[in-house]
Formats: sequence, structure tokens, C-alpha cells
Amino acid sequence: MEISAAIVLIILFAFLLIMGTPVSFSIITSAAVTITMFLSPKFAMFIAAQKLTTGIDSFSLLAVPFFILAGNLMGSGGLAQRLVNLAMLVLGKVPGSLALTNIAGNAMFGSLSGSGIAAASAMGSVLNGPEKDAGYEEEFSAATNIATAPVGQLIPPTNAFIIYSAACGGVSVATLFIAGWIPGLLWAGLCMVVAFCFAKKNGYVVRNAQKLTASQVLKTIWDAVPSLFMILIIIGGILGGVFSPTEASGIAVVYAFLLSVLIYRSIKLSEIKDILVNTATMTTIVMLVIGASSVLSFVLSFTGLPQAISNALLSVTDNKYILLLIINLILLIVGTFMDMAPALLIFTPIFLPVINSIGMDPVQFGVMMVMNLAIGTITPPVGSVLFVGCSVANLKVEKVVPRLIPYFGAIVIGLLLVTFIPALSLGLPGLFGML
Repeated sequence: MEISAAIVLIILFAFLLIMGTPVSFSIITSAAVTITMFLSPKFAMFIAAQKLTTGIDSFSLLAVPFFILAGNLMGSGGLAQRLVNLAMLVLGKVPGSLALTNIAGNAMFGSLSGSGIAAASAMGSVLNGPEKDAGYEEEFSAATNIATAPVGQLIPPTNAFIIYSAACGGVSVATLFIAGWIPGLLWAGLCMVVAFCFAKKNGYVVRNAQKLTASQVLKTIWDAVPSLFMILIIIGGILGGVFSPTEASGIAVVYAFLLSVLIYRSIKLSEIKDILVNTATMTTIVMLVIGASSVLSFVLSFTGLPQAISNALLSVTDNKYILLLIINLILLIVGTFMDMAPALLIFTPIFLPVINSIGMDPVQFGVMMVMNLAIGTITPPVGSVLFVGCSVANLKVEKVVPRLIPYFGAIVIGLLLVTFIPALSLGLPGLFGML
């Protein structure tokens, strides 16, 4: 019966996705039908509703709406230009400085906003013009922006790790936050190498750059540092045991509000209503997916599908490295057509038995999984960040993708390093005694 249930679940879920049904409704429908047919026809809806509710009844998940709100406040607060100015202050005389500034800006802004789409849109809007005026090839500029926009999914605070923690049942969000720092910076650093080499080859250097006065330098730093200070408050407070990640999310909202409304004055009080509505909409979408995936997890445990997949993979090979390569390949394919949140919730319980069997730390696996799925956001055919970045640059996707290939190579190298070198993910958490 379990095999039949698994087959029905997979076929119905795939069919609904192909028909264009939203992921959350595809999950709930396929799970409810499976429960009706094989478990409890009389109480299928009751069971589904119960699991849907209990799936989001978690203190740690309270951080999701707060971090979304903080990101919306920071994203609407005109921070992109300030961060660009700071990055340009450091990188101004380096070949390809505008491209390198774009990468650094994406890392900073992406971590503050928690959204690769927001980073690609904001940084592209700010830098596309200056890069074009400096003689940069438009496709190269767009590719640089797109390739590094998802870096903020790894550098905390990020909702991706909160969702992974909920999916795997118990891994510390704080530990995941700290674990994401080095892989995120590695992604950005490898892309900087690609951008620098391309810029050096094509002569993208700053000519007749205006020398800033001491007062201008100090003003540039002063304008940007308060934004970055939010990360220090959150991470410092969590590491110091002052507050939990969930409490940190509330503090992030207060800080973002004070910074954007009272200090920078870039958001009017009349605009807060729209920001709150947008936050509520985004939160509803995320929470619906989380609740729906809780129903799916219940059905998966009944069908035994995760263990069956684990046994199937282990029957192919018992080589740890080959197994990890297979999992990476599957996740890379999944990431090209599925958003990160549902992919994390669906595939985490499926692959955890394999990970446990080969002795991989779930923290390292979480970082690897988020990094892997983040690549999917910049990959055809449905990469959301890819299309947003091309839209902002007013370029067709097929013109930008060839320029993305060297970046893909660098990012995949980073992914393999994170996969096979545990210290890249576990080093910082171990240093702070979090493992």
C-alpha cells in the first residue's frame, strides 16, 4: 500500500505542477488525495487541516514575517546607493571597480533585504547606467549583477535557514546563520575573481577618477555604516546570548524602522501601510508553503518514500563523495524550476536519511542545500533573479546567459568546496562553540 500511495502522490503532484497549479496548492491537493485514498477517507480533510496548522505553529517561524518586514523597510529605504558608494570607496581604483562594487553591493544589500530579487533590482538600477557610461559591455554588467544577487541567501539574516531549520526539525537557526558567512563570502569572492579577470582583459579601468576629500570619505562611510550595523547587532546579540534569532528579527524591524524613517528619512509614514501590506502578502505565501509542506511530510512518512529514496541512492554506491555529487545534481535540477522555500521543505526530509547515513553534519548540509538552490534562481528556464536582472538591464535572457557561464563555473566550484570541505561551513560555528 505504501508503494501505491507514493506513486499516486508523486504522479498527482507532478501533474498539478505541469498544469500550472501553485506549488502550495499542488502539495495540499496531492497530499489530501493520498490521505483519502490510502489512510483515512473519513478524516482526510481533518488530518490535512491539523497538519497545516501545526506546521506553522512554531516560535522560530515568527522570525519569518519580522525579517521580511525588516528587509522591506531596508529595501525601500534607499540603501542601495549608500552601499554602492561605500563599496566604490574601497574598490574605486581596481580594474573592473564598478563590477566589483556591484558584487560587494549585492552581498551587503542582499543580506539586509534577504531577497536576491530585491538585490538584483536595486543594484542593477543603481549601477547599470554608470557601467554603461564607463564603457562596460551591458551583457557583462547584467551577468555580474545576476550572478551575485543571491549571495544574501547565505549571509545572515536570511529566511532560507529558518525554513531549512523547520524542515529538518531541530537544527539551530543561530548556528545556520553563522555557518552561512564563509560560503556566502566565498561565492562573492569567486565571482570577483571572474569579474576582475574579464575587466582586466577588456581594459575596464577607472580613468580620471575624482579624488574625494576627507570630509567626503567620512560622509560616505557615515551614510552606509548604520545600515551594516544592523547585521552586527543581530549576529552579535545572538552570539552573545542576548536574544534568540526570533527576538533578533523583532529588533531588526525596530532598527530598520528607526533607520529608514527617522535617521535617513527615506520612507514617509504614509508609505508604511503599503510596506506592511506587502509584508503580509509575502508572509502569507511563505507560511502557506510551510504549512502545506507539513501535510506533505506527514504523507511522506506514511509512504516511506524518503527511506526508499535513501536506500535507492545507497544501493547505487556507498561512496560518500559520489552520493553528495548525485544529491547536488538533483538539487541543481530542482532549483531551476522550483522556488527555494518549497524545495527546502520538500527535499530536506527526503535527503536527510542519506546525509545521516554518511555522517554529514546537518548544518553543513543546510548550507550546501541553500547554496545549491540559490544557484537555481539565476539559472534558466525559470530563474526568478535571472529574469529580474535581465528586465532591469533591458536585455534579453539569451544575450546574458553566455556571459553568465564563467560565473556559473566559479559558483559551482564554490559549491563543491562547501560540499567537500566541512570547515567552510562548520569552522565559525565551531569557533563560537555552537556545535
